[in-house]
Amino acid sequence: MSLLIADSSNWLTWLEPTGSVIAAIIMVLLCIAAWTLNLIALPGNWIAVLILFCYCLLGPTSGNTSIGYIPVFAAACFALIGEIFEFIAAALGAQKAGASRKATLFAMIGSMAGAILGAIVGLPVPIVGQVLAAILFGGLGATVGAMLGEWSNGSTWRESLPIGHAAFWGRTIGTLGKVAAGAVIVVIAMISVAF
Repeated sequence: MSLLIADSSNWLTWLEPTGSVIAAIIMVLLCIAAWTLNLIALPGNWIAVLILFCYCLLGPTSGNTSIGYIPVFAAACFALIGEIFEFIAAALGAQKAGASRKATLFAMIGSMAGAILGAIVGLPVPIVGQVLAAILFGGLGATVGAMLGEWSNGSTWRESLPIGHAAFWGRTIGTLGKVAAGAVIVVIAMISVAF
């Protein structure tokens, strides 16, 4: 019986650092998965911030794999920067072309649908193909959506083409900015548990 208790204390001693490392790896992998949601117009950066916050509250409280509130705050700042960049890029593109509210709404829907389709089409080329295809198809979806929205408001296809063009570049540049901010959040997550 005493041998069994001695073995269990050795097991718990080994499990403590290993469990912390496994939890840190899972947290980083979840942040990477959340980062990819940015490609299909979902709030991946904010999900990554939430993951970091939960890890800060529920994860290890000491050792290299523990994190404090500073990395969470830094990640939240970058998530906010990404949102502002995406909003400004999309708004400036639509405003410059004179898009209607309906065209803007259709561009958002088309952008999300296009990004999902792009992620599927890009499957043959792992990771890079999916990322590039999601960004490209998201822009194309925004173009089609904006043009369809303007056309349904009575504009001709020729009149709606500049709005579609602006929607493409607004979506593409906005997504690239948001994805870059998300990449910084992933790096913050990695560095915070590595040091």
